[in-house]
Parts: sequence; structure tokens; C-alpha cells
Amino acid sequence: MLRSYSTIPGFFAQDDLDADPSAIGAVPPRFGLKDNSEDRWNKLHEKIQRLNAEADTQTSYKLFLFGRHGEGYHNVGEAKYGTRAWDDYWSKLNGDGEIVWGPDPKLTTLGEEQAQSVNREWKIESKYGLSVPPTRLVSPMTRAMQTCRLTFNGVRTESTVVIVENCREEYGEHTCDKRRSKTWISTTYPEFIFEEGFTEEDELWTTERESHAHCATRAKSVLDMIFDTDKNDFVSIIAHGGIINGFLATTGRMRYALPTGGVLPLVIKSVLA
Repeated sequence: MLRSYSTIPGFFAQDDLDADPSAIGAVPPRFGLKDNSEDRWNKLHEKIQRLNAEADTQTSYKLFLFGRHGEGYHNVGEAKYGTRAWDDYWSKLNGDGEIVWGPDPKLTTLGEEQAQSVNREWKIESKYGLSVPPTRLVSPMTRAMQTCRLTFNGVRTESTVVIVENCREEYGEHTCDKRRSKTWISTTYPEFIFEEGFTEEDELWTTERESHAHCATRAKSVLDMIFDTDKNDFVSIIAHGGIINGFLATTGRMRYALPTGGVLPLVIKSVLA
């Protein structure tokens, strides 16, 4: 049996077909939730629960908060040289003598500040019923894990972050998208845990760039895993622009130019057939 996915619009500013990511911004008030009532997040969760209660046995709904990592040094490199020169030449190197962006770059100071702005919005919205999702996934890339750590710093949570290989960015060719070893990750981020089967070395990265279509296939595998095995209806995934657009493609949504450090909420419907 196969799952198909779609989104349920109407809850967030980002749901609108003509939504302008640059106008909405990376971290809009309430993460874009249209409801500004005092108990807004409790009301949203009640709506999700009602959708699930009224659905048939093949249909289910979950609320996702997708976060893009803050600015990394590779983003600085691309801005410095332009996308065409970056893709054609610079992205295949580890740096230019001034900036080091590969392999697996860290956040810039601005990137850290962007993640901290998300953290502040979490703390504000926690006063209005927003609780940390019981399911939290993160890409194994340093910039995403740094962002995840900063995003939830000081926010009350009982859930553990799980590192998922297929939440990583489109891989291949660009050195910034080659990950570090499992040992390095576990030493640097001991508070996170690995999904089952996570390999010691990066076995996916090649000198050929992954296609958008293949990335969307990976994104679907993550959604399949969540809807097949996870009973929670609230999920956080902190990852990258490319894979987030892969999730959108899987649901039939258009690409969305989420800024670095941005958050994109979605209510996703799954139908098993």
C-alpha cells in the first residue's frame, strides 16, 4: 500500500498560493498562524485532532513545523560569487582562502542570530499554548544541528531530537553537503540520538549532484516513516531549503523560497491506498 500526501490550507499565512516569502519573512509573528487568539495553538491542535477523529482508517493528519538552518558559510560563499559561478566552480572546493565552506560548514554569526530569533518566537508562543513537538527530527549536517540546538535552547521539552539521514540537503558535488562522521556527530551533539541504521561515514555524497526529483523521493520516505510509525500529530523537522522543497513537492505544493533561519508550518494529510 502506498501513501499520497497533500496539504490542508487556511491555517497559516504561508498557505496562500500567492504567499510572498520575502514579504512574510523568515519568522513571522506566531510562525504565520492566522489565529491570534489567546489560546490559538490549543485551538489548532484541537482542529487537527478533530480531523483525525473524523477521518476514515486510511487517512490521517499531522502538523509539521519545517525549519531551515540559519546562514552558513556556504551561503556566504554563494552570495560572494553568485549562484552560477558557485554551482559551476566554487561549490566544488572547500573554500577560497578567506571563507571555509566545506565539508559541512558551520553557522555564521548571523546564522546563529537567526536561530536565536526562532528561539525567541518559541518562547513567546509558548505563552499561547505552543508546546515543543513530541517528534523532532534533524538533518545530520552541522548547520542544521546547530540551528536545532539554538532553536530549542531553554524551551521546556521532554522529546529527544532524532538525526535522520534523509533529512539532509540535496547532496553531491557541493562540498558543503558532505556530512561528517557519526562519531564526530555523537561527540559534538551528544544530546541527539541517531535513527536506526545511521552509517559511520557519509555513503550518499558523490561528485554528481542529486536531482530535485530524487530529493523529493527521499522526502517522501521521511513522511512515509513518520506516518507509518509515529502516532504523534505534531512534528518538527529542522533541515535545508532543498529538502524542504522536496517535502513540498511530495505534497503537491509549489516550491517556497524559505529564507535562511526560516520556519514553514504545514498541515499535511496522508491517504493510504
